[in-house]
Amino acid sequence: MNNSSLKENQEGVIVITGSSGLIGSALIKRLAGKFKLIGLDRDGPPYPPKEAECIPMDITSVESISRAMDRIYYEYGSKITSVVHLAAFYDFSGKPSNLYDEITVKGTGRLLNALQRFEVEQFIFSSTNLIYKPTTPGRKIAEDCPIEPNWAYPESKVHTENLIAVKRGNLNTAILRIAGIYDDWCHSIPISHQIQRIYEKQFTSHFYSGNVNHGNVFLHLEDMIDALEATITKRKSLPANIAINIGEPETPTYEELQEEIGLLIHGEEWKTYEIPRPLAKAGAWGMDLFGDPFIKPWMIDRADDHYELDITRAKDLLDWVPKYSLLADLPIIIQNLKKDPVRWYKENDLKLPASLKEVANN
Repeated sequence: MNNSSLKENQEGVIVITGSSGLIGSALIKRLAGKFKLIGLDRDGPPYPPKEAECIPMDITSVESISRAMDRIYYEYGSKITSVVHLAAFYDFSGKPSNLYDEITVKGTGRLLNALQRFEVEQFIFSSTNLIYKPTTPGRKIAEDCPIEPNWAYPESKVHTENLIAVKRGNLNTAILRIAGIYDDWCHSIPISHQIQRIYEKQFTSHFYSGNVNHGNVFLHLEDMIDALEATITKRKSLPANIAINIGEPETPTYEELQEEIGLLIHGEEWKTYEIPRPLAKAGAWGMDLFGDPFIKPWMIDRADDHYELDITRAKDLLDWVPKYSLLADLPIIIQNLKKDPVRWYKENDLKLPASLKEVANN
């Protein structure tokens, strides 16, 4: 198909912020050829896939956003089918940061202001399931359940959801409250560190500071892209301002993950012992003095949190149900680890142990 024929088959313009990230890059690949795609991200590598026009944009700068919008207006006109807003600040250190407010909250406000000159059919915001008050096993969380974020990242998402509600005007918005993303190479910070501890037989891999029968909800990257595509496709039939849970319907417990990971890697279920929170905090604080361990003292306070999502609204409005599940995909994740451990560690930004450093240098 030549370029002119390809353009004729493209339905409209999709603008994606955070376009060089895991989700943004996958979405561009999925929508390639169906829409005119614009990737907005910070200047410099990594870049969004070549299927999208890459326009540099610093979401903390009104001037930078204005220049990016000028480029879009000049090249593509005033009509935008959907803005998929993925750009946000995320940090596992637990340290306070004004970037949550500057990038996630105020950055979204700047973007919404700049979009006023356009005719935008839909604005999609990527929120998180972590905004909800944690539940107990067997009690699922629907979109109208209590909101109770307990650390900076979900707090920034709640503030941004509220800002969108105030500033959206007549703009149709879809707030996707997304579970923790993973794929076949893992690319999930908590899961990759859990796997690393068991793979390396670290002493800490046998201990947990919370209820081992609690857990978080996850979502495979392909299912996430399915949900985003469905949200775009069904934009004309969605309510004007809607929040939708996007996650797997079953939540694996920490113990289930431990046992399955241990079995897949070492051929044995991994025994896990619950330890008192004060002792766990003291241990995490002590380890934090030497290097940069993943487990931080602030995480100990969140270890008991449990999330299960009710995805009825996604089924009804988007005709979406996930095809994957974390427990079913773990064999593929571990197979990739065993097949190419050096690449797996690098893909997940993990420090190579001495044994793998020798392999990497050969």
